[in-house]
Amino acid sequence: MSRKKNVALLSVASNTLLIVLKLAAGVLSGSVSIISEAIHSMMDLVAAVIAFFAVRLADVPPDEDHPYGHEKFENVSGVIEGVLIVVAALWIIIEAVHKLASPEPMQAVGWGVAVMFVSALVNTLVARQLYKVAREEQSMALEADALHLKADVYTSLGVGFGLAAIWATGWHQLDPLVAIAVALFILKEAVELIAKAFAPLIDASLPKEEIEAIHAALSRHAQDFIDYHELRTRQSGKIRHVDLHVRLHRHTTLENVHVLCDRLETEIVRSVEHAKVLIHADPCKPGCACSDQAFLRPISSTPAMTSVAPTS
Repeated sequence: MSRKKNVALLSVASNTLLIVLKLAAGVLSGSVSIISEAIHSMMDLVAAVIAFFAVRLADVPPDEDHPYGHEKFENVSGVIEGVLIVVAALWIIIEAVHKLASPEPMQAVGWGVAVMFVSALVNTLVARQLYKVAREEQSMALEADALHLKADVYTSLGVGFGLAAIWATGWHQLDPLVAIAVALFILKEAVELIAKAFAPLIDASLPKEEIEAIHAALSRHAQDFIDYHELRTRQSGKIRHVDLHVRLHRHTTLENVHVLCDRLETEIVRSVEHAKVLIHADPCKPGCACSDQAFLRPISSTPAMTSVAPTS
């Protein structure tokens, strides 16, 4: 089983345990903020299950129906998880408003405080592991799952301190107010997650720094071609798709074209991790100003450090 699947299963197991603890503490204490945290963990569990199946599907090799692979399943899972978080947050707000209108004294507050701090500790440890694997494997699904748990850490600590304040002051209206604050935090998290997961689904360009790295890689071989244009980029899971047109002298040999395209692809892959590059070679027009001698020689094995700007 891959590292991504193992860490996704770890998240499923930890969320299941925390749901049981939070529900028990919420029922015993009658605290809407603890119940809201239990619901938050339920959403985390659903997200963890979605992430587990998403990374399994994303790892399936390309096939006849999906020749570009299945990596975007991870982005689809991120969008679904974000929508689930929105639903959970709205439900928490509705229940908290009802509780605010009719506050009730709570029982066994101490147990609630203890469960919240245990939850924060467990989620901190699991989220760190998720983030580590997500960064190394560039997994959107695991990153989304880690983001859920990171938010759960903050909300659990907030609820824990809120319950401690109620325990000390006896002001029970604080409980639904804390629950509303938790819900607003979760909504912010959901909006950020949906935006990040959705962008690759509509083939948005790669980040600016990665595009700049591609330009720099091409410029390192500028002495071997006239210019380049129609650079397009998109992301699918961790895969970066890059395609562009390179203009060469019309009498460049097929062998030189092949050698140059291979060299440019290698240079781009070195500069942008997990890149898959497609290059189309264009001939210059008859009568163009380029020098016959400059581009008809064999491609050099040691490129000069020249720069070239893209053309439109």
